[in-house]
Amino acid sequence: MAPTGTGPFGRPEQVDLIGSSVFLEKRQEAEKQASQRGVPSFEEELWRYTPIGDLDPSKYRLDAPGGLMADVGLVEGIESETAAIIEIVNGQIVSTTINDESIEVHSEGVEMEAAVGSVIPIGEDFFTDCNLSYCTAPVVIEIKRNSVVGAPILIRQHTTTSEIVWFPRLVVQLGENSEATVVEHQASPSISALVCPVSEIKVAQAGRLKYLTVQEHGPELWQISTQVAEVQRDAHVALSQVALGGSYARARIDTEMVGQGSSSEISAIYFGRENAQHDFRTFQKHEAPHTNSNLLFKGVVDDESRAIYTGLIRIEPEAGDVNAFQTNRTLKLSESAWAESVPNLEIENNDVKCSHASAVGPIDEEQRFYLESRGVPTEIAEALVVKGFFADVLQGLPSQSVAQAIDDRIEQLVALDKERF
Repeated sequence: MAPTGTGPFGRPEQVDLIGSSVFLEKRQEAEKQASQRGVPSFEEELWRYTPIGDLDPSKYRLDAPGGLMADVGLVEGIESETAAIIEIVNGQIVSTTINDESIEVHSEGVEMEAAVGSVIPIGEDFFTDCNLSYCTAPVVIEIKRNSVVGAPILIRQHTTTSEIVWFPRLVVQLGENSEATVVEHQASPSISALVCPVSEIKVAQAGRLKYLTVQEHGPELWQISTQVAEVQRDAHVALSQVALGGSYARARIDTEMVGQGSSSEISAIYFGRENAQHDFRTFQKHEAPHTNSNLLFKGVVDDESRAIYTGLIRIEPEAGDVNAFQTNRTLKLSESAWAESVPNLEIENNDVKCSHASAVGPIDEEQRFYLESRGVPTEIAEALVVKGFFADVLQGLPSQSVAQAIDDRIEQLVALDKERF
């Protein structure tokens, strides 16, 4: 099928779009939907407080040149003890290593085509439609039923070429009564590029999945990502995000409790410096009874950085006996920094326990005074408060080696600001 060249980013001849004729027709339909919808506007509710008006698709070329991996960064500690490693650079799969027979990886064929788009339908969003249309290296990871994968599955998605746009597509399917941990590493050097990842997650009955995303892009890159998890009966998913880079880094994170007794946890750590903008949009949707969800996001904004959090808990009429909670807290280390937090509830059933809480403000003066009164210098006292602020989220991450690396990085980021005190 020849490139159409009619979509928001076009389709250069050098981009090889894989798939059967039926799958390519599906991709063309997604391209059509994206073209009709157009790039979103900051006037839309889902894009309030964002710089989306500054996005110019013509600035980036759609390409998939591949290349060499960037530095291993914060995931270095787990590379030697993984069940599988999948490396994707600039839109091309550069290596796949599988060390556990419970794991199957599909990048083409019937299994891939059936899985891609099974959680996120066409027409849902401009960027997810662009992703389906233009993804050059879709990857489906399948964990067999009744399996326990003891070591993490590491997915490295790196961008190293300037002025390109590419669309990573991951599908993780956890079999019935199985257990696994996935660590996704998103990284780039200091280059200008646009990356729009989509992750579709399906957790079958009684499955247990931990999924950690570590984002450490360079200060000029834009990333607009979407992650949606569908959780079946008595299954559990824990989604964790760590965002430490990017010029504008947006993450849409949804958990859909579709099976009775299902549950989810969502957590995030973010640290903004200079002019960085971190944007989180979450959706905890309860469709079935006896379900639970809990969200805890903590972040820091410094210099002239910005942070946006908007979250929605939706309880459907049939979803009784539900517990759902949402907490977002942001520390401001600079008068010029800015943060917005907007939690929301939509409840259609009376048999629920729900709460939401948000706070944006400076470091607690009592905590700082407590440390200073015991001889701790002011700059060290503030650094200790910031590290302690993130401690409960760090302890819940599925990899302690990565958690330690993140803790060390936070300490470095705080130390960079000592001259401000």
